[in-house]
Parts: sequence; C-alpha cells; structure tokens
Amino acid sequence: MSNTELEIAVDDPTAPEENSPAVTSNRNVDVAVSLLLLVLAIVLAWDNWRTGASWDSTGPEPGYFPFYLSVILGGASLYGIGAAFLSSKEALETFVTRAQLRRVMAVFVPTLLFCIAMQFLGIYVASFLLIAGFMRVVGKIAWWKSLLTAFLFSAVMFVTFDIVFDVLMPKGPLEAAFGY
Repeated sequence: MSNTELEIAVDDPTAPEENSPAVTSNRNVDVAVSLLLLVLAIVLAWDNWRTGASWDSTGPEPGYFPFYLSVILGGASLYGIGAAFLSSKEALETFVTRAQLRRVMAVFVPTLLFCIAMQFLGIYVASFLLIAGFMRVVGKIAWWKSLLTAFLFSAVMFVTFDIVFDVLMPKGPLEAAFGY
C-alpha cells in the first residue's frame, strides 16, 4: 500500500537559503584532505624509518609495519589527488555553501571552545557553559530553562561519575573549592 508519488514536505525555518554562494568545491576539499594525509604519511614514514623499518636478526624492527602502512597511506593520498584532478563534473560541484558553513561553525566553534575551557575550568563547568549556551543561542530557549537544564545535567554527571563510579574526570577551580 505504498504510494511512491506521495511526498511529505516539512519546512524548516532555520534551513540555509537555497541561493547561498559556494565557499568551495568538492575538488578543493578532496585535494586539501589528500594533501594533509600525504603530509601525515611523510611524517609517519620518516619517524618510523628513524626508529627502524627493516629486519634485524630477531625479526622486524619497531617501525617496519608502521612504515609500510604510511607508504600505503601516502600512495592512497597521491591517488586521491590524481583522482580529484582527473574527475570533471562531480569535482566542480559545491561542497559547502556560505549558509551551510555558518551552521556548521555555529556548532564547531563552541565545541572547540568547550575543549579548551575544559582544560582550565574542568569538565562540569565547561559542560554547564556549553549546554546553556547551545540551548540559548542555537535553540533559542529561555535563559532560565537553559541554565536550569545545564545545571541539572552537570550535577547529575558529577554525581554519576565522581561520586557513584569514582571516575577521574578533568576538574577545575570550582571542584577544588569544594574539595574534589
């Protein structure tokens, strides 16, 4: 009883606009990622060659297998670069538009700041700030609901990990003030 002609469309008021300009193409991203992997492969190959990538009297040296894995990674990277330049139509398609990139950055930047803040404030305070910020800025939820939810989540996680299961978590000055 399926009807393939039936389509349900739901409008998302926060969806990026259709006519947003392109930031980059698939080819540029493919080449950039392949170049990064090639650099990683070169660094790994050099380091494993330095530690020993041959056989000695007892068998393979410590860098033998990782060296050849880095050679394979380097070959795959070179193949990716070549394939990106040889492909025509798909490579020139838009990878991301400005509006899409703005939405991605709205999540990436706070998450990166969370990782940095966690080193100084501890995981619970950083989590509180991240959750409250996301709920208010991205979700457009009232401040009191955002703060309450962030506080309850952080408190439950603190009780669960630090008190019940006694797991070592990154702590900051607030936890130190309370003796944890």
